[in-house]
Amino acid sequence: MIASGSTPSHSLRNVQIRSILLFVLASCSWHSLKAQLTLGDGDHVLEITGRISTYYNHRFLKDGEENRRKDRFRLRDAQLQLEGRYRNSINYELQFDVADFSQSATGLVDPENVGLMDAYVTFKSIPHLHVTVGYTKLPYGRSSQVPFIYSPYWQRAELVRGDLFSRRDVGVMLSSSFWRQKATVYAGIYTGLGELSLRGDNDPSGQPEYLGRVEVAWPSRYRHRDIDDRLTPVPMFALGANARYTDKSQPAGQLLPAFAPGEYGIKVIDGKRSAFGADASMQYKGFSAQVEGHMLRLEPRNANSALFRGRSADETGGYVLAGGFYGQLNWFTKKYNSILSARYEELNLNDLAPGIQRRFGAAYAYQFRGFDCMLKLQYWQVLEEEVSVDPLRWSEQVRIGIQYLFK
Repeated sequence: MIASGSTPSHSLRNVQIRSILLFVLASCSWHSLKAQLTLGDGDHVLEITGRISTYYNHRFLKDGEENRRKDRFRLRDAQLQLEGRYRNSINYELQFDVADFSQSATGLVDPENVGLMDAYVTFKSIPHLHVTVGYTKLPYGRSSQVPFIYSPYWQRAELVRGDLFSRRDVGVMLSSSFWRQKATVYAGIYTGLGELSLRGDNDPSGQPEYLGRVEVAWPSRYRHRDIDDRLTPVPMFALGANARYTDKSQPAGQLLPAFAPGEYGIKVIDGKRSAFGADASMQYKGFSAQVEGHMLRLEPRNANSALFRGRSADETGGYVLAGGFYGQLNWFTKKYNSILSARYEELNLNDLAPGIQRRFGAAYAYQFRGFDCMLKLQYWQVLEEEVSVDPLRWSEQVRIGIQYLFK
């Protein structure tokens, strides 16, 4: 029987909330457990770790919308990670997520939740030069370098999630650090299909993608982290700039592989594609901030490309621009084992289409055992949407869950 003044939907929502709280308490009750496995023989060391994260998601739909399939529990991560090193000359990593393998098998790939996450080897025997070969994160954008587990959010900003440009690919990367590791330079060549490169073949053009990045920190080396959990006693700053280029113009009669263009049709195009970005970050006594922006220049081979929105070459100049930026402020308090964060983002998916996307987000995280066991709560609000390119059915969203690392 339902209590007076309540409704079936409210009762169900209360049951869901209680289920989440019970799960959180059960997951972190073993907070002193250490589960990292380390094997070694002196020269060779192998560490085996893993992680699980799961959440409940609720969307506030627009008037007239009835499809509530996104109101759900979801297993986001069920990962296993193997990191090894041989003396000081070779590092390697294999990381995969069994929760996402079934999705990847369909050809539809969520760039933030891919089945295979890392499979690479880094050779360090050449002085001042590291050579990385295999499948790994691309040296483009600071946000992409920050591991998901060190964020209070359940999702990266829309600009850097991987729908506008790929975050992982197969290829070769050279990197070199100097000035006491305060400056690092990256250069790489990759297949250019991003996560779809795991299928094996390139697209019919056979052309690669070239990337480069430079980052500088002061007054000392700056970790790829958003949260200042070390309560840095002196202000620290970091700047980064990066670029990438590919020409995937297809031979006559040929098409890009299925799903290659991505959700918005601009991740890979039949034509030339350039991207430029810059980022800045700082941290001091638990406070931290990040700003990152990217601009894409798309030059479709076909004058009738849908990206031109029906406009003539005289109007477009033969190219389309897309991009945006986001800014994020964070505060870590060791006293309360908590992280508070706020984020603002703007995104323009096509400068020939009217409107832009604007979103506000906020996150709270409570640490039961540092980042190894953490409750995470994220809130989104859509302030403005680019209706002609990406119409949305919802206006707000809330996500709450837990992450646990076996380490």
